[in-house]
Amino acid sequence: MIPAMTTALPVLRPDLHPPKPPRAPATARRPGHLLDSHGRRIQDARLSLTDRCNFRCIYCMEPGDRFLPKMQLLDLEEYIRLVDILMELGIRTLRLTGGEPTLYPQLDELIQTIGQRGLDDLAMTTNGSLLDHDRLVQWRHHGLRRLTFSLDTLREDRMRTITRSRTSVQRVLESIEQARRAGFPRPKVNAVIIRGINDDEVPDFAQLARDRDLDVRFIEFMPLDSNRAWNRDHVVNADEMLEAIRNRFTLRPDMSTGPHSTSMNWHFSDGAPGRIGMIAPVSRPFCGACNRLRITAEGRIRPCLFSHEEWDIRSMLRDGSDDREIAASIVDMAWTKQAGHGIDRADFVQPERTMSAIGG
Repeated sequence: MIPAMTTALPVLRPDLHPPKPPRAPATARRPGHLLDSHGRRIQDARLSLTDRCNFRCIYCMEPGDRFLPKMQLLDLEEYIRLVDILMELGIRTLRLTGGEPTLYPQLDELIQTIGQRGLDDLAMTTNGSLLDHDRLVQWRHHGLRRLTFSLDTLREDRMRTITRSRTSVQRVLESIEQARRAGFPRPKVNAVIIRGINDDEVPDFAQLARDRDLDVRFIEFMPLDSNRAWNRDHVVNADEMLEAIRNRFTLRPDMSTGPHSTSMNWHFSDGAPGRIGMIAPVSRPFCGACNRLRITAEGRIRPCLFSHEEWDIRSMLRDGSDDREIAASIVDMAWTKQAGHGIDRADFVQPERTMSAIGG
């Protein structure tokens, strides 16, 4: 078991005079394009709506971790304005994250507004514990196109251990079926696999994909836990997980996977429904094809999930800066995106923030 953390991480306070990113060159200032210094075009944004979560998953948060004061978080109008600016810069796909985004009190209004903006894709990641059919129907009608569910075990006793909550596996599975009935396409299920915790369930998750026609994605354990207990001994790599699945099923590669996909995907060779995917940031980094930018719930832009630098955009949203000035600053921020996360390097340092505070 991952050992318990004894002290909570400090709350991140806003800087009185937040640093500004270096200026991007004129070549990066092309209308409708957001570029980084490594030639990658940024078209995908992850927008965290809250740092709050009703789970305390062992690979993310500790029971004593504190949330940011609500006054530091972006409000509805700021989110909408920011999305409009990002779209002008060429962002075409947007994922709503958290924390747990269904805890955001104005989620319905946000989806209703930005769902009509003309994005190529609007998706959301949720733990599935707080959903109901009527809201799902409403979100689908207003333009939410896809849902991804976090579910790390199929065993009720482990569910309580991993999430440190009273939510049941059955409750999440019911939410997945409600999403399907509400008209969402094949739901995705993300499972973080940790050695000695749930690695024996990998074939069972593959069976779940077949039985329920789901897109189940297995995620290697990443160094984003506030416990700072991550090490390579806990990582079950993609090859190990594939071998465990292939001991039960025959797979064929999904040749339709796009160039910016974070997952390597397979179908079942016998034609059974469902699909499995491997998200392998530790053993098979996909940084070279990354086209993402992350915005935290208090309005900080993180060019990379593992960034140690993040840039304040909230102050500009609140100090009277116009949209053109904000857009120019986002261009500068995107330009600082690092080439890769560097987990394999000897000098790698885990980010201070957890996944819940960053926004998955």
